[in-house]
Amino acid sequence: MPYPVGVLAPGAWTRLPEGAALDALEAAARIAYGAKPSVGVVAAPGAQALIQWLPRIIPARRVGMLGFTYQEHETNWRAAGADVVTVRSLMDLIPFDVAVVVNPNNPDGRKFAPQELAEIAGALVRRGGRLIVDEAFMDLLGRQDSLIPYLPTPGAVVLRSFGKAYGLAGVRLGFAVGSMDDCARLRAALGPWSVSGPAIEIGRRALGDETWLARTARRLGEEAERLDRLIQSYDLEIVGGTPLFRLARLKDAPGLFRRLCREGILTRPFQARPDWLRFGFPGAPEEWTRLEAGLRAR
Repeated sequence: MPYPVGVLAPGAWTRLPEGAALDALEAAARIAYGAKPSVGVVAAPGAQALIQWLPRIIPARRVGMLGFTYQEHETNWRAAGADVVTVRSLMDLIPFDVAVVVNPNNPDGRKFAPQELAEIAGALVRRGGRLIVDEAFMDLLGRQDSLIPYLPTPGAVVLRSFGKAYGLAGVRLGFAVGSMDDCARLRAALGPWSVSGPAIEIGRRALGDETWLARTARRLGEEAERLDRLIQSYDLEIVGGTPLFRLARLKDAPGLFRRLCREGILTRPFQARPDWLRFGFPGAPEEWTRLEAGLRAR
């Protein structure tokens, strides 16, 4: 269930966003993410916008990606002219100009402790490198798993997505957290009024509602366990996931994908991993019933 937006002030729709409103949103993000006062926070129209802008403001000839991960990072660094290499371990990232880690990873949910990432950032910056950590799926895990409370870590930039945890992808809101200099450059690149008035008001409300987020995290944890049991009961292997999706492995993943599509059930296949399918959580009880029927018919 998405965050209950409620009624927005008319000015959110009829006036250009004011600087004070944007400041209030970024202050709410600072508190929610546990960022120190010495760290920069910049709001953007979605984390995707930040993924596209970072290669334009951070020069890099060689970029290392940790493992099979969200492909938009590789796409945008290649478009900026960088040579992109996928590596298997954190230590393998150190020789690169820029290193990208998605934590927890999409799609397998792999996680690294923030202390490990801080050490890698330190090793990179000593060589003049940078570490970008995409924490798009971090909100429901808590601050203890995030690199943000460890900032300022020289050479590290952390990205956060608002729409995923709060179920409001259409709001288009995300944040970069890093050095004051990096955030100033991102803010200048994004330009004025890059975040809409409604997004500012909705984001400020939701980020300040710790009770809703904690309740949602508990509910999604229970649903993840239920989905795991359902998937495994039909001989699919759970190989990872986050509180927002589960990743399963089976030999005929493309066949199951097509059969579920015919039932109006969309999963996520991966061309590079043809034995994987990513499952989102059904919503209403009848959707759980439909998914079970689809799995049973395979």
